[in-house]
Order: sequence, then C-alpha cells, then structure tokens
Amino acid sequence: MFRGAADDGGARRRREWGGHLGRENVNGATPALRRVLLTGVAGSGGSYLAEYILDQHPEVEVHGIARWHSASRPKGDLFGGRVTVHECDLLEYGSVVSALERARPEAIFHLAAHANVRTSFEIPGVVLRNNILGTSNLFEAIRRLGLDPLIQLCSTAEVYGQVDPRDVPIREEAPLRPVSPYAVSKAAQDLLGWSYFTTYGMRIIRTRMFTYLNPRRTDLFATAFARQIAWIEEGLGAELEHGNLNSVRTFIDVRDAMRAYWEALVRCRPGEVYNIGGVTTMTVGECLERLVALARVRIRTRLNPALVRPKDVTLQIPCVDKFIEATGWAPRVAFEDSLRHLLEHWRREARQARARGADVTLSSA
Repeated sequence: MFRGAADDGGARRRREWGGHLGRENVNGATPALRRVLLTGVAGSGGSYLAEYILDQHPEVEVHGIARWHSASRPKGDLFGGRVTVHECDLLEYGSVVSALERARPEAIFHLAAHANVRTSFEIPGVVLRNNILGTSNLFEAIRRLGLDPLIQLCSTAEVYGQVDPRDVPIREEAPLRPVSPYAVSKAAQDLLGWSYFTTYGMRIIRTRMFTYLNPRRTDLFATAFARQIAWIEEGLGAELEHGNLNSVRTFIDVRDAMRAYWEALVRCRPGEVYNIGGVTTMTVGECLERLVALARVRIRTRLNPALVRPKDVTLQIPCVDKFIEATGWAPRVAFEDSLRHLLEHWRREARQARARGADVTLSSA
C-alpha cells in the first residue's frame, strides 16, 4: 500500500476576503512570485483562488487555463479582465504546450479535475481519463519545455478512502485506499506528482484538502442543502432531498482554504504532502440541521436513495499539524459564518431564478 465561476462583484468579494484574510509572513520572506497559472480557473475552486490572489496579492500577474465550455461567460469577461485566460484542453498535449509557452508561469496551482464523487461511479472512464491524462500532459509539457515553476498539486482527502478509526485523525502517512473512481484518479495524480519530483526534480508540493464549504460547487452536500433551502424559501421547491447523513466530516470555509493553498505554495517543501482542513467536526446530518435552523421557512426533508453513493467514505477527520508547522496558517472563518455565507449566495441565486420565472430543477448531492 502506498503511503505517502462567475465573479460575484469586486466590492462584495473584497468584503468577504477582507473580514477574514490578511497578508501574513510567519516563517520569513514570501518568495517574490510575479506570475502564476491556475488550471481550472473557471471552476468553483479555481475562481475563488483567482479572486483571493487578485485581492490579496495584487502585485502577482494571474493566468488561467480554461476549456471553452467550462465558463458561463466569455473568457475576457472573467474576473473583470484581470486574469489572462488561456483556452486549453489538458487532454490535448499540444494545447497544454501552447498555453504554457504563452503564460511562462513561475508557479502553478493545478486544480482542474472532474470532481463529482457520485458521478464518477457512473462514468468512471471519463473521470479517470480526464484527471490522470490531464495531469500527465501538464507535467510532461512542463518538463519538455524546460520550465521550472513551483507547482502545487491540489488533491483531496478522498484518496485516503475508508480509514481505520485507529488512524484518525488522518495523517499524511496514512495508507491511500481510494474508494470512488474520482478518488482513484486523484491518488494517481498524487503518485504522478511524487514520480515527477523524484525522477526529474520538478518542484511539486502535494496538498490534500478535506471537506470545504464552497457555494459555487453544487455537487457538495452542504451546497446542495443550502441551494434547496434557498429554493424552498422562494417557493421554487417543496422539500429537501438528501443522501447518507451519517458520514463524519471536518469542515473548512472556502476562503480559508484558498488562503491555505497560497500559503502552501510559498512556504511548504517540494516533494512533501500536506493535509489541509478545518477544526469543526460533525456528521453530515448535523450540518444539515445547522443549515435548516438558519432557514426562514419550515423545511421538510426526505432521503432520496438515488443520492446514496454505491460506497461512501464515512470518516474524514484530518491532522493538519504538519501544514500548520510549515506555514503558521489557521482557519479564521467561524463555521456559522461559513454556513450563512453559503446560504446567502444561494438566496441571491434563488431570487434571480424566481425573477426570471425559471423552471429550475433542484438537485442534491
């Protein structure tokens, strides 16, 4: 066993970041990065990370990779034109080479992936090919072009799979026992990162993110709950559907998570792997209860068997001591504030949907 979106508006975003995030320099001078590249910049995580860098590190030139169909708006409109977006499909090696030649990044955040766990059971081949081949093409193009960027490979706690309770809290040396095809693909990415570091000396830092609250990622259970609550409040839905509520998770706010990604890049050691996670632990059902308590109307809930994964990972509690020691990072956003942030995002979406008279179909995760 091996061990080892759309821009919400600058003013509101600055308030969101500014209330919790400041520039910090715990362990010495931050490397003077001038140009960074984000794969998956139009995605739910990539968009938040781009906004964090633009708002907190305005001296950095931000480039992004996005496929033509992955963004809801023309690429020139993303982030108010403050990000140079390169149209690129990571599955096409020539496309990757061209994007890297244009961007010439000093650092890369590799976030692009098919990341829906439940869907990966239905289309495993698509997920495996996209996530593994895309990462291979990126690393190989960097190597063949002779570039030497600092690279953060953004992985997931899903690679640990169903852990033995004796291994909780989960440390970085815990065995990788991925359960879902998505988790298998991320474990393969992780191993590719290790391979290119040991074989070619590429400066790759691997991070494994635990559960985060991200309003823009609709396949996450908390986001699905908040979305359904907002729709019900606007009269666009009748009841909230859910899957398994017994899994235990430790939560982190997306804003804290993006700050952690930046700190990992500038402070962590290439070749090493770091867990990133929050400090609030509860079951999925308890998270749902907290969200329902914030609702403005009565919320009826029911189990939808179609939302239960063929195999679930039921215990994800991280040990983040290694990451904190390396960076001095700590979460700043309180769990209740994170839930309100999540709900308010989807209340805005629900109001807009109702104003449009849209026939919106609710979905859960």
